Amino acid sequence: MPINGLRHSIQGDTTGWYIWAGGEPSAEPDFFQPVHVAHLAEWCPLALKFLGLPPGWRFLVADGYEDVWEDPSLLDT
Repeated sequence: MPINGLRHSIQGDTTGWYIWAGGEPSAEPDFFQPVHVAHLAEWCPLALKFLGLPPGWRFLVADGYEDVWEDPSLLDT
């Protein structure tokens, strides 16, 4: 915890979602590992209800806390 998610614009066959646990994401090139959405229910079921958010949105979930907000800067990448 916490679970963080942000959605960039959709490109190719990706959804644009980046989801990770903990604080800030690492700059290491292998920090994010591709996960098919079919496996997300097993890996991180808390993220499922946010997958309908459009590109340019973020979420944060922690024990007893949930926040969702628009971040237009995500569309500039």
